Amino acid sequence: MKNGHSAVRQLHYTPALGAAYGVEVLSFARLREMDRAGARTRPQRPDFHVLALVASGRGEHEADFATYPLREGSVVWIRPGVVHRWSDVDGVDGPLLLYQPGFPPDLGTTPAQDPSAPASWTLEPQARPLALLAADHLRREHEAAVQAPHLASPALLSHLLAALILRVLPARPTGPAGAGPRHRDVFHRYRAAVEEHFTRWHHVADYTAVTGYDRRTLTRATRAAAGVGAKEFLDQRILLEAKRLLAHTDLPVGRIAHRLGFADAANFTTFFQRGTGRPPSRWRSTGAVPT
Repeated sequence: MKNGHSAVRQLHYTPALGAAYGVEVLSFARLREMDRAGARTRPQRPDFHVLALVASGRGEHEADFATYPLREGSVVWIRPGVVHRWSDVDGVDGPLLLYQPGFPPDLGTTPAQDPSAPASWTLEPQARPLALLAADHLRREHEAAVQAPHLASPALLSHLLAALILRVLPARPTGPAGAGPRHRDVFHRYRAAVEEHFTRWHHVADYTAVTGYDRRTLTRATRAAAGVGAKEFLDQRILLEAKRLLAHTDLPVGRIAHRLGFADAANFTTFFQRGTGRPPSRWRSTGAVPT
């Protein structure tokens, strides 16, 4: 399916009739039943979160140019804007949830809004039954809300989803150790600002007013929390979006440059080649294969 210049399906949150509570609880089996044409194997970009837990089976999943093997205990978390596809889930089963940004309560340090956070990881064996139990509790409450609306409690569903998220998070933080609360708070503010403005603001100095911190503070906090400086973090975010557009649309390089806030295609080409070692046109033809 094409959407303008896009070869990737843009998916919007459209819950089933009677299930409009901000979260929908499915399963891989239900996904296959709903998608007999196999659209799940083609690139798609949702504007909502997809959270899945593999209870049994083996398969593969692709997200933002990386391939992840799926095994018992695998967790998949697709954040809004990530380009992904269920490359092989025919033999996989387990809970699969769709939910809107902002539906669960603010959990503070979760990687929900971090575009560089991993799309998949494996739960420790002891945590797997607890995670499945949490998912099943949410499923049962969701089914009760759909079947008997007078029992519906969006707040309860929201908190059960939060409990599941906390249960399936990686055992160790993805960032370097040693980032104290102040550094984390500064970094979270910077990361949110980058996510909102990276297509227009390409310099760390652009973010000082909106975050309330000077460049040196942003750099120290980002290095402590993410392992790279503030400028490299910003450049990585721009580069990721450039790769998504090159791989999954047929937009000309000049249009992509404009969309990402570059003055012209030459500046964009210089930036992209510095980050990948190849010009955009060459990367598009040879580098858009998941690894």
